Amino acid sequence: MIRGVDLFCGAGGSSAGAQAAGVKMVAGVDMWATATETFAANFPDAQVFTSRLEAAPCLSDLRAEVGDVDLLLASPECTNHTCAKGGAPRDEASRATAMQVVAYARALRPRWLVLENVTHMRPWSRYDELKRALSDLGYRLTEHVLNAADFGVAQRRVRLFLVGDRRRHPLPCVSTPSGQQQSAASVLDRVGVWTMSPLFKAGRAQATLERAGRGFQALGETASFLLVYYGNDGGGGWQPLARPLRTITTVDRFALVRHDGHEPRMRMLQVPELKRAMGFDEDFALPVGSRRDRIRLLGNAVCPPVMRAVVESLVGTC
Repeated sequence: MIRGVDLFCGAGGSSAGAQAAGVKMVAGVDMWATATETFAANFPDAQVFTSRLEAAPCLSDLRAEVGDVDLLLASPECTNHTCAKGGAPRDEASRATAMQVVAYARALRPRWLVLENVTHMRPWSRYDELKRALSDLGYRLTEHVLNAADFGVAQRRVRLFLVGDRRRHPLPCVSTPSGQQQSAASVLDRVGVWTMSPLFKAGRAQATLERAGRGFQALGETASFLLVYYGNDGGGGWQPLARPLRTITTVDRFALVRHDGHEPRMRMLQVPELKRAMGFDEDFALPVGSRRDRIRLLGNAVCPPVMRAVVESLVGTC
């Protein structure tokens, strides 16, 4: 049995994918208590540490606590690598949390490791230093840039996976054989499950109406589509339901517009729908936290089907 540890574990998306690939997750570490409560609910046999990585149990003692480790997963903080930070200065200390992966790899000596992050991590001034440090520990490294939509996930989410193996060069990661992408419509609950309000009601933001107007202009006055907030993606602030969802973030970003036969109505996408769009199984629990907390957990997560494919390609026949 391959045994794994998940650093910056969040809700446990990486661990869910690794577990689906046959890995037994024995520990998770995250500084946010809502995340570690969620992780513990889904991986009850794993040890869970609510702590900054550098303040977690002394690395010299950690191996004794969790036993032998074969696979190390890590998803360091990503906001300071990407445009989600906006025009604010980047926090180098936050970026440097990725270097903790080296310390844990040195202490736990796993054969395999997977570091996941936004692709904007590659231009980081210390990225080459990070790779050199892992190479010095004996890891043969390969970079994968993968889109979740190519792995059966109803979302376009492009991420970097830096994978390492101490015995051989990692194999390529293969996407879903059919190549069929799932649509945003596939994750929606049936009509009537969630309350919708009139699109054209008093107090509705003008920017929202302008986004909707562009959708109606393209698709017709009775069309259904999604409004897209918080992103300058050149898409006009809307997207068709027939395509995969655009990238889920840590805040409410998507609203469904649907004509009821009399007038267009709208609502925000709900947590169960966003969970499906991340590729989580229906039985994956989000038992604690507010709606905002759950959306943050999902927006920070790794899509389990993608991590499953990465781990399967990495461990192969061992």
